[in-house]
Amino acid sequence: MPYNRSSKEDEYFAKVEADKLRTLAEQHRREMEEAERDRLKEMHWMRCPKCGMGLEEIEFRGIKIDKCFTCGGMYFDEGEFDQVAGGEAPEGFLAGLKRIFSGGAS
Repeated sequence: MPYNRSSKEDEYFAKVEADKLRTLAEQHRREMEEAERDRLKEMHWMRCPKCGMGLEEIEFRGIKIDKCFTCGGMYFDEGEFDQVAGGEAPEGFLAGLKRIFSGGAS
């Protein structure tokens, strides 16, 4: 006597298969995003965001800052601006910039 699956069994197996495919697609998407982030990081590493030329590290007040000698831009890594502005009087120029960019009141 042949066994006939019920429609509930068909639904269950279809759901299990769909869940597997969804999980695989999500994993593939995450891997692709990670690969794209790595590619972009490598392509833009130590490049000026303004003109695209190479950045060089210079020392300013004991902190290494990235400087573009083509367009003159200076760029801070996370926390470096706070270090530069930290030793200044509360009403100084850099302290004012720090308040603006950190969301503090002026």
